[in-house]
Amino acid sequence: MTVVHPISRAWVTTGGTGAQNYDEFADDAEITSIIADNPHSSLAVEMPHLAPDSLGKSFLDSLPEAIARLALDRAEGFYTPADEVVVLYRITAPGEPSAYGLWSMVDTGEISTSAAEPGLVIRNEDVFLEKVRERVALAEAVSTLLSPVLLLQTAQGDRLHAALAAATDNAGAPAATDVDQSGRTHAIWVLGPGPQQDELTALAGGGELVVADGNHRSLAAQTAGLPRFLAVVTTPASVAIQPYNRLVSELTLPLDELLARLRAAGATVTDVPRPAQIPAKGTIELYASHLPGFSAPSGGPGVGSGTGRTFTVGLPVNVNLPDVDNLDHALVERVLLRDVLGLDPGDKRINYVGGDYPAEWLRGEVDGGRAELAVLIAPVTVDDFVRVNLERQKLPRKSTWFTPKARGGLVLAQLD
Repeated sequence: MTVVHPISRAWVTTGGTGAQNYDEFADDAEITSIIADNPHSSLAVEMPHLAPDSLGKSFLDSLPEAIARLALDRAEGFYTPADEVVVLYRITAPGEPSAYGLWSMVDTGEISTSAAEPGLVIRNEDVFLEKVRERVALAEAVSTLLSPVLLLQTAQGDRLHAALAAATDNAGAPAATDVDQSGRTHAIWVLGPGPQQDELTALAGGGELVVADGNHRSLAAQTAGLPRFLAVVTTPASVAIQPYNRLVSELTLPLDELLARLRAAGATVTDVPRPAQIPAKGTIELYASHLPGFSAPSGGPGVGSGTGRTFTVGLPVNVNLPDVDNLDHALVERVLLRDVLGLDPGDKRINYVGGDYPAEWLRGEVDGGRAELAVLIAPVTVDDFVRVNLERQKLPRKSTWFTPKARGGLVLAQLD
């Protein structure tokens, strides 16, 4: 029996509601700007406290506005209802291979976070509990799931990919399309009960499903006691992993001391005369402004000048720990952030910045004085990602930035 099921009551966009998921932004002001330009963006419901007319309110205090906005969107025809459906999904862009997925519901009871916990849905990263609580509160308030968990089908990915490609090719005009911030076109087709729906749900649920995006949303489904959660089941051929970097807004010690502590911990630190870039696996790069306590060249300019310093760093591994604890993101969290800077991963001074923001943007945040340190990290390889998950181990928080991402606000799942 498959763990993937039709959506009992779906609300399918008629256009104008699609948006990046709430956790794809490096700056909350970007969300406010998007909502101001498009009040029907699903972000106005997902992040109600960041809507222009709700600024200053807390997330929980803004939930009545989220309820009202979603009700208005439905009443004004921005969504149309459909029962017992799955939704075909295709993402296209010039010069890129087509990506495919299946919007559906997946059994929450199948989520596994360790080898001792049975289940076909593998969640692979630690999470921030505050974000989980917000997702639970939103789902309970609006009785609707607005953005999906992206699941990677590891056992039958090739067969599912071929089946979805054929199904979309033969489905005619899509029910709706939406163009994202990168210029990719997201197209959806609603598929009702029948043999084709049965075939696709069986393929989608025919092996271990790895959470590629949506760790907080999947845990929120568990925390809220939901029997199923909204998902897009996709294929390995449909995705790539981009870098997931960090910005530190305020250092806890002078930069000279930071570098000295890294070296004392066994790291190799090299000052390089070029702008920081995404490194190769096995090293990280630091980009720092000329901070108090750092011996800048005589007459060197200060913060905001666009002349920060770059360091390549080889962080020390611990051979007594599992391989997953010696991946670059784990070393950054353990050695740099915790041991050297004394920062917990959830510290508000750490900003997790996904692959949509290039190295130039990270350097600009430092040069502009909005951050004191940028940490650039090589992307996790697909091989490492699959291996870690099948071993039922956890990656550090915010380690994988999968692209293309499923677009929020295209297909909703009503809970009541």
